[in-house]
Amino acid sequence: MKIASIALASLLLLSASASAEEPVKIGFISTFSGPSGQLGQELLDGFNLGIKSVGGKLGGRTVEVIKGDDQAKPDVGRQLADKMIESDRVQIITGINFSNVMLAVAKPVLDSGAFIFSVNAGPSQYAGKLCNAHYFNESFQNDTLPEAMGLYLNSKQAKRVYLMAPNYPAGKDFLAGFKRTFKGQIAGEVYTAFGQLDYAAEIAQLRAAKPDAVFFFYPGGMGINFVKQYAQAGLTKEVKLYGPSFSLDQTVLPGMGDAAIGAYASAFWTEDFDNPASKKFVADFEAAYGRVPSPNAANAYDGARILDAALTSIGGKIEDKAAFRKALENVKFDSVRGHFRFNTNHYPIQDSYLAEIVKDAKGRPTMKKLELIKADQADSYASQCNMAAQ
Repeated sequence: MKIASIALASLLLLSASASAEEPVKIGFISTFSGPSGQLGQELLDGFNLGIKSVGGKLGGRTVEVIKGDDQAKPDVGRQLADKMIESDRVQIITGINFSNVMLAVAKPVLDSGAFIFSVNAGPSQYAGKLCNAHYFNESFQNDTLPEAMGLYLNSKQAKRVYLMAPNYPAGKDFLAGFKRTFKGQIAGEVYTAFGQLDYAAEIAQLRAAKPDAVFFFYPGGMGINFVKQYAQAGLTKEVKLYGPSFSLDQTVLPGMGDAAIGAYASAFWTEDFDNPASKKFVADFEAAYGRVPSPNAANAYDGARILDAALTSIGGKIEDKAAFRKALENVKFDSVRGHFRFNTNHYPIQDSYLAEIVKDAKGRPTMKKLELIKADQADSYASQCNMAAQ
């Protein structure tokens, strides 16, 4: 009996040791091709830099990042996730930048027992009734920055605002968030086809509506084309553009050029954030990749550091899923965004700011932080989440 007990204990120790030596496997599904290909690259570059910043390991364990291009297509994202879970045996899926892809991927991943750790896409569904013990979003919930911009435009007594976004889940979330807080009149609400690149007809309709301001959400190539066509139509000086940072950040600003100057964004982070973690991140990112980082890259960088801090606190034992979940919920780390913590629904609570698009000393368009709009901003769906039942 004693010999059997010793043998079992030895077997458990060997198993634990072998587990600790195996890499943490992460499936990084994002958009790397097409008009929005820069979004995925920005996220991956930020994530890899975050891993490098903590010594190249997560929680003391080596990391294997398996990359997949979802092509901005939900069905392709689902196929990639299935392969990564079943064949590659990943423990975490991250990197997804479009909410429609996230909605296709999340359920099968969560049903498998793996973790979803979002560094970008923030659909409302998983912030509320579909919240899940293994679903974490460290970036944002889609509605929150639009809600902040609604509050700001209230303070400026804007009366009539025209809304535009692509017709997919995030587009609907973003405009819903703005309408939730804005107290003035909606002069028009237009949803264009996802991936549309010609906005001549919609801009003509916008001009005819004569709004006081325009709030828009167009990521990637959609945003570049919309803002350039808006400027070409001569509307920039007539009606100011306002949007969330994801429509006016470094994933699109180099393509927009001067057309974006003078627009305003609501943001959780900008390139000129004045804290040590952010300054180091910006300097390291420019040195590594030769360009100014975006909030996407900043979120992904934070994401890698969150995973490291959580895993370090449990000795790297990601196989203990209950312990890993608790470690994430209570994680402490130095965020480039300054204030950050997870809410009860596993979405962030963080500060939101107003930024203006200006030229930096090198003549590049950048976001300049102007003022705090709302401190400790939580999303509007957390009350619908019953995490305690899980």
